[in-house]
Amino acid sequence: MDERKRDSMVAYLRRRMTEFGIEPDDLAAAIARDQIQQKSTKYRSAAGETWSGEGEMPQWLKQAISAGQSIEHFAVNGAAPSAPTARPGVDWSQDPFAGGRLATVQLSTSDTR
Repeated sequence: MDERKRDSMVAYLRRRMTEFGIEPDDLAAAIARDQIQQKSTKYRSAAGETWSGEGEMPQWLKQAISAGQSIEHFAVNGAAPSAPTARPGVDWSQDPFAGGRLATVQLSTSDTR
């Protein structure tokens, strides 16, 4: 952004702040609160819902996990899950096709007809 556009934007923001009675200290306090909340946020949904990882897991996250989504998908800044979720495992050691040709063959679109 060039200097003239920047100065114009600053003047506009100052005028609007005066119009609504917002002081620079109010703005600084709001920014500080937002930064504190962002630091404590470990999980965020696409809709903007957040969870710090403390207390009971929120409903939006419970529903996503029960639908098959991993908690890591919602992690903010590489946050690790607060408690590993136990997923029912499958014992592939007894599967006769595991690692075999049938398990690794990719079907082309012509093979699926």
